[in-house]
Amino acid sequence: MNSHEGFVALLREEVGLPLEAADLGRPFDQLEGWDSVHLLTLLTALERATGRRISLPDALEAPSLEHLYAVAVQA
Repeated sequence: MNSHEGFVALLREEVGLPLEAADLGRPFDQLEGWDSVHLLTLLTALERATGRRISLPDALEAPSLEHLYAVAVQA
């Protein structure tokens, strides 16, 4: 997962939401079907994909998937 495209693929495969790269900047409350279970699933998948722990407080402060991606690649 070295790119936005890889991140979108991870979202589709691991979380099961049909999102596109254009959806990454949208606030979570504007993503159809998004809920806290998706966030936990995504965080687990990101940690597995990157081999690094992701700060839960930083992840919870992220207003969008774009910001969450930034948290993941900086972890």
